[in-house]
Amino acid sequence: MRNILLIHCHDLGRFLGSYGVETVSTPHLDALADESALFEQAFATAPHCSPARASLFTGTYPQSNGVLGLTHDPFSWDLVEPRAHIAHRLQSVGYQTELVGVHHESRVLADDVVASRLGFDRARTGGARDVVVDRATDALRRMAAGDSPFYLQVGFTEPHRVSSERDRPGVMGFLADGVEPDTSLGHTVPVHLLDDDGAREEIAELQGAVKHMDEGVGSILAELDALGLRDTTLVVFTTDHGLALPRAKCTLYDAGLGVALMIRHPAKPAWAGKRVAGIVSHVDVMPTLLDEAGLPLPDGLAGTSLRPAIEDGQASRTHCFSQLTYHTYYDPKRSVRTSTHKLIINFSNAPRAMDPTQSWIHRSLPADLGGPTIGTSTAIELYDLQADPDELENLARNPNQSGILRELSAALFDWMQECGDPLLRIQQPSSRHGIALKSLEDARLSEQLQTTRK
Repeated sequence: MRNILLIHCHDLGRFLGSYGVETVSTPHLDALADESALFEQAFATAPHCSPARASLFTGTYPQSNGVLGLTHDPFSWDLVEPRAHIAHRLQSVGYQTELVGVHHESRVLADDVVASRLGFDRARTGGARDVVVDRATDALRRMAAGDSPFYLQVGFTEPHRVSSERDRPGVMGFLADGVEPDTSLGHTVPVHLLDDDGAREEIAELQGAVKHMDEGVGSILAELDALGLRDTTLVVFTTDHGLALPRAKCTLYDAGLGVALMIRHPAKPAWAGKRVAGIVSHVDVMPTLLDEAGLPLPDGLAGTSLRPAIEDGQASRTHCFSQLTYHTYYDPKRSVRTSTHKLIINFSNAPRAMDPTQSWIHRSLPADLGGPTIGTSTAIELYDLQADPDELENLARNPNQSGILRELSAALFDWMQECGDPLLRIQQPSSRHGIALKSLEDARLSEQLQTTRK
């Protein structure tokens, strides 16, 4: 068994130099990427915090683990079984376990209660970057003096949006204490946003917040080295979901689900600098950590170890599944992604994309505004990710895509059944929900019939 340091942050997506964003200053994470196996196509199971983290730390989907929405008041979603958390599994075999910073994967309660429920010896939640760094480095010093391997889970709030006196009225930006806008290397406005003055102002703040977080990661990794723990500690870095920008966070587009994921393995130098191209899911992280710790995988995990994908180039999975149910309001969506296509089913007549900006005034706007009003989402969205990686052209009504639509619908419906999706139990035949569900069922039956005829 070896030590595990898992560092995660809010709302980052893949906005790092190591993922090709040339205008953001992330030297510490870029250096870690060079020493790690980096997953180019890793995806969250949800485009918002609590459900995504619940999957990351339990290896199960939100429909199975119970976290279908945010875990703080007044939402108060919770894990059905808190002992399914990786901390509890590691603690039960002798690991020292500690939580520092962001905790949002189970019901938000007092630190001692969170620790007891999830399997941490100690929990010190919350705090901005410098507080998290101080607590994490303190934890490393104490755990290094112990006789047992450790699991240290460190969560940064940055680059989440935060209220600031520097914001204009009606705006919540990224200017946490100590964060300054950064344009030293220019701007990178995502393709799905209009590249205008408002977006550039917002991206400058975002780049500053990411730089700020990167410096915190660097401080923790430097302490790990100073304590002589580099050669005995497996390091993971990831984030919960995509950027807190329009048509990203709170959507099932790749901009909302794509995440940075890198694993540095001290005993496997061949992993260093390996870039894994296949699609992987956050539910695969926990099985990988248990596998590398030499522990058996418990029953009921949705993911599998990523070791074969890293070492042998084997495809980790054919499909990545994701969902949105509740964030600030009920907006049930489900999606399935392959290496070439994405299917999204929208079960409600909600706006086309939930707003993740926490602001009355929007500085960044989607590139595909499509009209003067927000409008509602269509029941079915289908995208060819090779021809249209930004998911701007919906092909659901294109007869040439009927085969892939049937195939993905069948896969999505089967997944919803496997994880006990509560949407399957809702019977509203004349509503959008009923229309969407019937389209899935019909396509699945059609795919089964096509398969039988072959």
